[in-house]
Amino acid sequence: MKKTQITALFSIFVFGFLAIPKATAQIQNADVLNAPMDISKDFQNYLNTFYFADELTAFDPQTGKGTVKYLRYNYKTRQAFNNMMMKPDMEKANEFPATEYEVSPELPFQIQFVSDRTLRIKTTSGPQFRPQKESLMLVDGVAPNHPELWKYSKIEGGYKFISKHGSVEIQTKPWHVKIYDEKGKLLTGTLHDSDFKNTYTPTLPFSYVRRNSDYSRSMGAAFSLEPDEKIFGCGESFTQFNKRGQKVVLWTDDANGIQNETMYKPVPFYMSSRGYGVFMHHSTPITVDFGRYFGSANEMYIGDDEADLFFFIGEPKEILDEYTNLTGKAAMPPLWSFGFWMSRITYFSEKEGRDVARDLRKYKIPTDVIHFDTGWFDVDWRNNYEFAKSRFPDAEKMMSDMKEDGFHVCLWQLPYFTPKNTLFNEIMDKNLAVRDRKGNLPYEDAVLDFSNPETVTWYQSKLKRLFDQGVSVFKVDFGEAAPPDGIYHSGRTGFYEHNLYPLRYNKAVAEITQKEKGYTLIWARSTWAGSQRYPLHWGGDAETSNGAMSAELRGGLSLGLSGFSFWSHDVGGFATKSPENLYRRWAPFGMFTSHVRSHGEPPREPWLYSKDFLEGFRNADNMRYELMPYIYAQAKESSSKGLPMMRALFVEYPNDPGAWLVDNEYLFGSSMLVAPLFEEVTERDVYLPEGTWIDYQTKKVYQGGWHKIKAGAIPIVVLVRDGSAIPHIALAQSTKDMDWSKLTLKVYATDATTTATAKVFLPEGDAVQTITVSKKGNNFEVAPNVLNRKTTFKTEWIK
Repeated sequence: MKKTQITALFSIFVFGFLAIPKATAQIQNADVLNAPMDISKDFQNYLNTFYFADELTAFDPQTGKGTVKYLRYNYKTRQAFNNMMMKPDMEKANEFPATEYEVSPELPFQIQFVSDRTLRIKTTSGPQFRPQKESLMLVDGVAPNHPELWKYSKIEGGYKFISKHGSVEIQTKPWHVKIYDEKGKLLTGTLHDSDFKNTYTPTLPFSYVRRNSDYSRSMGAAFSLEPDEKIFGCGESFTQFNKRGQKVVLWTDDANGIQNETMYKPVPFYMSSRGYGVFMHHSTPITVDFGRYFGSANEMYIGDDEADLFFFIGEPKEILDEYTNLTGKAAMPPLWSFGFWMSRITYFSEKEGRDVARDLRKYKIPTDVIHFDTGWFDVDWRNNYEFAKSRFPDAEKMMSDMKEDGFHVCLWQLPYFTPKNTLFNEIMDKNLAVRDRKGNLPYEDAVLDFSNPETVTWYQSKLKRLFDQGVSVFKVDFGEAAPPDGIYHSGRTGFYEHNLYPLRYNKAVAEITQKEKGYTLIWARSTWAGSQRYPLHWGGDAETSNGAMSAELRGGLSLGLSGFSFWSHDVGGFATKSPENLYRRWAPFGMFTSHVRSHGEPPREPWLYSKDFLEGFRNADNMRYELMPYIYAQAKESSSKGLPMMRALFVEYPNDPGAWLVDNEYLFGSSMLVAPLFEEVTERDVYLPEGTWIDYQTKKVYQGGWHKIKAGAIPIVVLVRDGSAIPHIALAQSTKDMDWSKLTLKVYATDATTTATAKVFLPEGDAVQTITVSKKGNNFEVAPNVLNRKTTFKTEWIK
């Protein structure tokens, strides 16, 4: 080969490599840095030893405490023609001396009763020399225990406890714990080895694994799945809505998109269509096999050496209420946060910020927040909590002027500090970062250790200084890459701290915000159980495509079924410039979520698209601002009851079988049904639960069932439940300028309907008020007006 040819090839290679896009995703299952940890692999490794729960050897029904005997097994292989079969067989002890170790250990089992709908099952695989006294995931640190709410009785072969909402049976041999509803229907129960005698498929019962590599242990909590049972939740999961038949890895991850199986916001909670929910009270990696390997087995593979499981009995609303009573309900965000947030990657200067503020008002795009992303420092992305003087000559005055004009300022930041960061040495000198086993850094970057109270104090002082300058809220970005092998101030490794990291991070920002500003508000990407207490969270780095728009909805619905009331996403997608036809359809979808932000690769500002697009975006935004009284009241009620603002249909209609099958539409609050357009079409198939529904835009009336419905002038399908009075307010360019003393109740009612109700919550109010209107002649009238000293109502019958 000639020298010139070699040079040319080298040039192609170098420039081709340099041409790779700067934002490249992690390859899944490649065992690279921070790849999700799938704990289920340990339960399939034939080198390990397994202990199957066999019988209850002791139990005190007064305390709920007892012991379970575990039998020792190993996988054995057997060739069958051209297949190698593998199944567990009983195993003898392999320890020396044999007198010192148990072949079949008897280990603690406990049942507690949190409420008349909630029970707790705890098992351990060995002694607990450092039991956790308080849990960050639980709102009060510990769970209550109310055994008096469940009546005990002895039954043949075991024990039974009954409450007014269900019952639980504990059978001695073979050991089973079975949970029933109030009518006696089996909801779920533990699986014993004897339950698999009728199959050739080797399936693990309730058990634990002891790893051959290091003798560490993890629990495998196996429970039954019944025919037609459906599973929902697990956090912001973008895969198919119903998790039945899926294996879900609960490991906080920078998912680098929303059309893959990894999650920014995993939550160890799910609910079943049979009428129960489960909270896996752990921060270790968890993998749940919802009947993927064996159709009738729900295998919860828990990295922890104990299993701590809460079960909730009831319909979806009752389950969510119980779960959030335990782990916390969302704080109510301030009114202005429900307005539109304008952003892009990124506004680089004070001038750009002032220009976008001016143009938002010029083009009459109602807006309440302007977000500055990664470019407000001296060096982009180098987060040091200092406005770059060269870019922002007077940031404090800029924010003051914006506030006067109805704009709040949000700032981006993250908890990772590169070696060139001006704060890096200070962080290391003060020992504020996660360390490795030698005491150095696990990564190139310093990762703040939020398990260290001194780190939290240091970090919050940086945010306080910016709050003092006029910042209103912080974007709590990243948080998914806490070192899994790191050593934390808590005394635990990242095996326990990695998934807790987003919760600690969310909490640190939310608490300093509450202290300094008087409200709880963040804009976060990562979560764990309990993060719902610190709203709000957005959907990560979406692709700019129809598929991503659809995936966002599934992720938002799943997160809502995991205890989160508030959620948003990047309208139009994130990764590239949003195509105008996609952005046009995505905008109204965003307007019908609890919070709404346009963000991503520029341009994002609606006036930088066509004149027709600008008008359409403005109309969608105007619609949201006029609906602010409805949005605000539904938000308050959702936060008080642990309900999502954006609800799967079955939350409101649990007895409608069709409602459990739909994942491409949702209820926005309790009275409005929303069906976005995920393709470039003008109509779509919409499933309506039982009853009468009235189109919000066209006023057409539909009955429950499937319909092909045309979108209105705004490209989205929205319907209102018959008998709903939807409160509206006069249009303003920010929530600051809204006049709450005069509201219009638009009554969506058929001729046969004589009364309608509205939910109203005023900015200075204490509680949501129900306003009833009654038909009188050709209109409806308010009688009585419980808010007559604060607000007057005008009624308008929509027909």
